[in-house]
Amino acid sequence: MSLPFNPEKGLILIPTKLWGPNGDTILQLALDTGATSCIVNWDILILLGYDPAIISKRIKMTTGSGIEFVPQIAIEEIEALGLKRWNFSFLCHTLPPSATVDGVLGLDFFRGHKIIVDLLNGFVSIE
Repeated sequence: MSLPFNPEKGLILIPTKLWGPNGDTILQLALDTGATSCIVNWDILILLGYDPAIISKRIKMTTGSGIEFVPQIAIEEIEALGLKRWNFSFLCHTLPPSATVDGVLGLDFFRGHKIIVDLLNGFVSIE
């Protein structure tokens, strides 16, 4: 599957569907090849029926402002760029109010696949 984007502007946004105990929702996640893990905003996980506050497993995450320990939650199902994963782990982090995205689609989602980011023609695809 191929997704167009404007190669001359900002982030590459990937429409991503997540499922949880309370249903599903479509998010706008930023493609981040510098992130080793996927991250989703805390509030979205609550909306989907997860409770990050009760998760005892915390993962060390390096951010632009320092090191934080954040919950890691297994999401029932995720679909982006035509690729589906089940029981897939996300790091849960409260994004700043100025964030224009719901989270980050990191390298862990793409492991085992070929991702093409064509900055000349403005498309991203996965094989």
